[in-house]
Amino acid sequence: MPAPHPLDSPFVADQLALRLVALNDVRLQPEGDYVLYWMQATQRLDENWALRHATLEADRLAKPLVIYQGLNPHYEHANDRIHAFVIVNAAELARRAEALGLTYLFHLRERIAGDNRVLDRLAARAALVVTDAYPTAGVAERSARVAARVRCRMVAVDGHGVVPVGAFTKEEYAARTIRPKLARLRDLALEPVADRPPRHAVSPSLRASLDVDVTDLSRVDWHEHAALDALLARCEIDHAVPPVRSVVPGATAARARLHAFCDGALQDYEARRGDPADDEGSSRLSPWLHFGQLSAAEVARAARERGPAAQVEKFLDELLTWRELSLNFCTRNPHFRTLDALPAWARESLDRHAGDPREALYDLEAFERAATHHPLWNAAQRELLARGTIHNVMRMYWGKYVLLWSRTAEEAMRILHVLNNRWALDGRDPSSHAGIQWCFGKFDRPWARRPVLGTVRYLSIDLTYRKFDARGYERRWGAP
Repeated sequence: MPAPHPLDSPFVADQLALRLVALNDVRLQPEGDYVLYWMQATQRLDENWALRHATLEADRLAKPLVIYQGLNPHYEHANDRIHAFVIVNAAELARRAEALGLTYLFHLRERIAGDNRVLDRLAARAALVVTDAYPTAGVAERSARVAARVRCRMVAVDGHGVVPVGAFTKEEYAARTIRPKLARLRDLALEPVADRPPRHAVSPSLRASLDVDVTDLSRVDWHEHAALDALLARCEIDHAVPPVRSVVPGATAARARLHAFCDGALQDYEARRGDPADDEGSSRLSPWLHFGQLSAAEVARAARERGPAAQVEKFLDELLTWRELSLNFCTRNPHFRTLDALPAWARESLDRHAGDPREALYDLEAFERAATHHPLWNAAQRELLARGTIHNVMRMYWGKYVLLWSRTAEEAMRILHVLNNRWALDGRDPSSHAGIQWCFGKFDRPWARRPVLGTVRYLSIDLTYRKFDARGYERRWGAP
C-alpha cells in the first residue's frame, strides 16, 4: 500500500474537485465563528471526504470546525430500526470525537412539532456550511431546502463512492459500460489519506454559546439497551419496526464484521456468495455502508490486502462496479423511484403485458406479513423482517415476484419501496433503489417473451431448489 497522502496534498485537492457540488451561490461569511459540517449520510469520522473538505476550509479561514448531526422523526418510514442504528453510532462518534479533540453535536428531535431550527441557528453563525452529497433517503432535498435559507455558502461533498461520482458526468446504462471506466480510476481513488483534526479548536466559551440542546448519549449501550429503548419510546416514530439486535451499529462492529469476512468467506468468495443458506458466505456489510459508518474504500483495501487475487476481484466487482453504477444512476436520473427510469424497451414490454393474468395477486399487507403461497418467497421476506437485509441472491427473486404477483407494475414498484424502505437496514440506498429497478428491466437487455414480464428477464423461483440449498434457507427463515 502506498504511503497515505497528507490532507493538504494535491491528490486530496484533485479528489475534492470531483466530489464537491455548490448548493447555493452565496459568498463565504468571513465574520462567521466557525465552519459547520452538517453530517447526514456519511456518519463517520474516518475517510470522510466532506469532513476533509470542512477541515481544510476551517484551516484556510483560521476558524474552528463544528460537526453537527441531527435526527428528526419525519423522514420516510421513520422507525425504531433506523433510529436505533443512527443513535448507537452517534454515541460511538461522540466518544471518538472527544478523543480526537473534535466538536461533535448530536440533537435528537423527539416530537414532530419539536424544535426544528437547530441547524438554522448553527448555520446563522457559520462562515461556510459543508454537508454530504447523497441522492437518496431525502438527503438531497433536505440539503437544497437548507441551502436556500442560509446566509453563507453551502456545499455538498460526495463520500459514498470510492471513485468520485463527478468522474461520470452522464448516466451509465449497464455494468459493462461503467466497469472499464472504473478500472482505470479505482487504484488511484483507493490511495489512502492521512486524516488529521483541524488546527483551530473550538474554545470552551464558543462551545457554551452554541444554541443546541445536545442529546446525552453517554448511557446509550447496544447490549444494555434500557437507555436506548427509553430514547426510542419518546420519539414520534413507527414502533412496530423493531431494532435488529443481531446487527450492532457503529464502526467498531463494522470493522469486526469486515475482518471476519476477510479471514473467512473472502478466501473462497466465488463459490460461497451464491448460496443464501450459507449465512457467512457474503460480507453482509451493507447496513454499515448504507449509513456511511464504514467507508467502501476501507473495505476494498482490506479485501485486497487479505484475500486471494481472483476472489478479491469478484468481490470488488460486487462492491464497486454495481455500487458505483447505482450511485451514478440515482445521481444522474431524477426518476430513480419510478418506472420512468426504465429503458424504453422494458417500459413498453410491461405496458403491453399489463393485462396478462397473474398466477397470484397479493396486496402490500400480505407481502409485508410474508403471507404468499410460496415458502421460499416468504422466507426471504421473513429474513428482511428479522435481520433488516435479504441475501443478494434471494433479493432478486423477492423483487421479481412482487412484480409477478401485483396488479400493475406501478403497484409493484410502490410495494417494493415500502417493504425496502420501511424494513431494510440498507434500504433508501442507491444500491437498493437500483436493485428494485433491475427487477423491472433496468441495466439489463430483452429476454425471451413471457406472460406479465414480456421481455423483462424472468427468474424461476422453483428452479432455485436445484441451484442452492433453498430448503436450508427456508428452514432458517421459514414460518415461526
